[in-house]
Amino acid sequence: MRIEPSFFLQSDVLTVARNLLGKYVFTLKRGQLAGGIIVEVEAYKGIADKASHAYGGRRTRRNEMMYHEGGVIYMYLCYGIHSMLNIVTNVVDVPDAILIRGIVPTHGEELMLRRTGKTRMTNGIGIGPGKVSKLLGLTVADNGLSLQSDAVWIEDRGVMVPDNAVHVTPRIGVDYAGEDALLPYRFCLDLSDNK
Repeated sequence: MRIEPSFFLQSDVLTVARNLLGKYVFTLKRGQLAGGIIVEVEAYKGIADKASHAYGGRRTRRNEMMYHEGGVIYMYLCYGIHSMLNIVTNVVDVPDAILIRGIVPTHGEELMLRRTGKTRMTNGIGIGPGKVSKLLGLTVADNGLSLQSDAVWIEDRGVMVPDNAVHVTPRIGVDYAGEDALLPYRFCLDLSDNK
């Protein structure tokens, strides 16, 4: 079942991030479906979070979508190479967002292999935010797409994720954020049974 818009309007981005684990993200591009289960996310708490693109109320052409009402995607380029998929949450002008850092492919595996130039699925093929976007066929051109669209959406398929299956850690690659780099805003599903 597709997630309702109200899910993305919640005021606590950490709760939304934790509850995205076990949900499925899908894209439909040129009639081709791709998707997988979300297994790793990072939360970014708007203007107060030194790791956020919106820290201090920064508002630019690049990050404008973060200030949109929750339920759209914010895509940006990292190092000028990797497209990053973020889920915008909260209400208008509260720039909270969640970076999707990892998925396990479940739909469209052959399409995903073509997109990545790989010959077979491996355990880590969807772990890493740049890999996620590549597998799903998302680029910065998709910035602002609604999660209620037919192009990209998230489904709840009833996967229950117990707290003891979730690792909570500091985020990755945000050392520039000083003490905020140590905040426990990264949530990962324990995939040890799948290795």
